[in-house]
Amino acid sequence: MPTTQDTTLTDSLPFDQSVGFLVRDLNRAIQRHLQARLQEYDVALGAWYFLRVLWEEDGLTQRDLARRVGMMEPTAVAALRGMETQGWIRRVRSETDKRKVFLFLTQAGHELRERLVPEAHAVNLAAVGNMTEDEARMFRALLRRARANFPS
Repeated sequence: MPTTQDTTLTDSLPFDQSVGFLVRDLNRAIQRHLQARLQEYDVALGAWYFLRVLWEEDGLTQRDLARRVGMMEPTAVAALRGMETQGWIRRVRSETDKRKVFLFLTQAGHELRERLVPEAHAVNLAAVGNMTEDEARMFRALLRRARANFPS
């Protein structure tokens, strides 16, 4: 395991030196700011993640959608129920396998994209607001490289 010359694995790990803490802290700040923007549209943060996936690939099963978002299926069911109540999705039970339920965006669900994606862009821009374009590009590349160090 790599170490730097002036630290060992038994030395303390201050928060400002912990990659895990720094990424979590940044993630929480991004989540808070995104949620504040989404609230103006009466969209919960959990619904945002489902919408993002469905905008890219409509008609997924509840199980596949929950897996892609990284949410346990029972938790996803409650969030999806709320989205259905809002009129953003509709459920269609499989004709061949009654256990499978496919989720499709309604017109209202599709229309949210035009309003919500600019809000997400604004939060992303705020996160890299004090960086140059090259630094922001490098930051994203480094985050992807760090993530690649861990299996899915």
